[in-house]
Amino acid sequence: MGRGDKKSRKGKIQMGSYGVTRPRKTKKKVVAAATPKPAKKAAAKKAPAKKTAKKS
Repeated sequence: MGRGDKKSRKGKIQMGSYGVTRPRKTKKKVVAAATPKPAKKAAAKKAPAKKTAKKS
């Protein structure tokens, strides 16, 4: 059970093969972190300008 053995981990590393003893690393999907965007605050409504009555 050493480098020449196909069933051992060392043998698989030496031969460059994969299997149950030496599974391949799974590629992890890179997912962009879904950060919630801050809610926009509603713009404060401006009071309409007061109209002054002109006395003539």
